[in-house]
Amino acid sequence: MPELPEVAYQKKYADATILHKKIIAVETGDKKIYQSPKSDFEKLLVSNQFESTTRLGKYLFLKLKKNGVLVMHFGMTGKLDFYQHDETPKYTKLKLIFEDDSKLAFTCPRKFAKLYLAESVEAFQESHNLGVDALAISEKQFLDICDGRSGTIKGLLMNQSLIAGIGNMYADEVLFQTKIHPKSKVNNLSQKQLKSIFDKIGDVLEVVKEARIEGKRVPESYLTRLRKEGEGADCPRNNGKIEQIKVSGRTTYYCPVCQGEF
Repeated sequence: MPELPEVAYQKKYADATILHKKIIAVETGDKKIYQSPKSDFEKLLVSNQFESTTRLGKYLFLKLKKNGVLVMHFGMTGKLDFYQHDETPKYTKLKLIFEDDSKLAFTCPRKFAKLYLAESVEAFQESHNLGVDALAISEKQFLDICDGRSGTIKGLLMNQSLIAGIGNMYADEVLFQTKIHPKSKVNNLSQKQLKSIFDKIGDVLEVVKEARIEGKRVPESYLTRLRKEGEGADCPRNNGKIEQIKVSGRTTYYCPVCQGEF
């Protein structure tokens, strides 16, 4: 599922392709992904244009010249596809045609994406109970969030109402890099361990974000690159084999040697 780094890539893609272009036609697809009537999207978008983009957590906000923002959550398989030919991409759920005859398709094969209309980023953040962005959070904010929490550290990292942008994959990576077991209880972790987690949130997300934007592989030392191999892959530190467990209902990858007991 796209997390903060993947949405950062979609933001850069949108910035490079669709800003300041007048929308002259809108075609809508499966109503499942639309969080307002499809007719509302058509009315708002036609004769409008995108002025700028903002990313908050796993959401991309496309600010309109008139009346608010178009908000995109990419689900598991959503992505943007800008093109100039006549063939509509497969699985297109929203198609925008611009005045210069270029087009933007929002595609989503599995239909788990969501499209919203909102007055502003701030209004959407409040109405959807989104926490501070994972790349904007301060150490003090992070420690305050952790204070008194008795759940697992992985569950806390994935809680979008506390910290927006970290999902299953990069929660695993942060904890692998800090050598902390994903089932560790937050209130059992030391201040030193919590500060280490805070530092690695920024490090991991920035490294992966740049890798996604530049089209590069993540470092060899990262657990993320082994997820396709699944359980039994060699630990990047050569300390044993990667194992799978369930934490907060999600399949979790970790190294029992590196990350120890909880």
